[in-house]
Amino acid sequence: MSIAAALPSLNQVQMANGDVKTIQTNRTWEHFKSLKQGFENTRGVRLAYYNGTIEILMLGLNHELFKSIIGFLIEAFLFRQKIEFTPTGSATQEKEGIVSAEADESYEIQGFRLAIEVDFTHGSVSKLERYAVLGTDEVWIWENGVLDIYWLDGTEYHKADRSQIPALAPIDRSLMSECILIGETSRIQAGDKLLSSFQ
Repeated sequence: MSIAAALPSLNQVQMANGDVKTIQTNRTWEHFKSLKQGFENTRGVRLAYYNGTIEILMLGLNHELFKSIIGFLIEAFLFRQKIEFTPTGSATQEKEGIVSAEADESYEIQGFRLAIEVDFTHGSVSKLERYAVLGTDEVWIWENGVLDIYWLDGTEYHKADRSQIPALAPIDRSLMSECILIGETSRIQAGDKLLSSFQ
C-alpha cells in the first residue's frame, strides 16, 4: 500500500520539522495489523497502536539526525565505561491486541529497557501511555531542544533529572541535552564533551 493510498481514511494530520504524523481513531487491532502489513517494506515510516488509535509517522531528516545522535552518545558512553548493552533499534514492541510501539532507538542495558523518542509533533503523553503498558523501564524524549527522562514507577512515568538506569545514572540530563545540540553540527565535539566529563 502506498502512503498516498492511506491518506483518505486519516482523521488528523500533524506536520513539524519534516515529520508527518497521521492519526486514525476508533480502529481495531485487526485494522492496525492489516495497515502495518501494507507499510512493511516502506522505509522511514513508524506505526503505533493503543486504545483504538493508530499513529503513522513519516520521519523527516531532522528526526533521523537527532535519534542517531542520541544513540551515538549513549553507545559511546557505555563503550567508554565498558558496560555491555544490546541495541534493539526500532524493533516492534507489542502486547497482542492492546498496544504496539516502535521506538526511534531502544536498548537493553543490564536488565533494563530504554526507549528513545524524538518528538516534533508533540505526542509525548500518548507515547508514555503506550510504553507504560509495555513495561519499558525508562523513556527519553527529545523535544524542542530539550531531553526529558521518564522513569517507570509501577504503572506511571515520573520525570527525572538523570537516568534511573544505573549504567546511565552518571549522565546529567542538561549535559546530555547540550551534547545532543552540539552533535547537530559535530558528533566528534559532542562525544568529546560528554566523555571528558567522566575522565
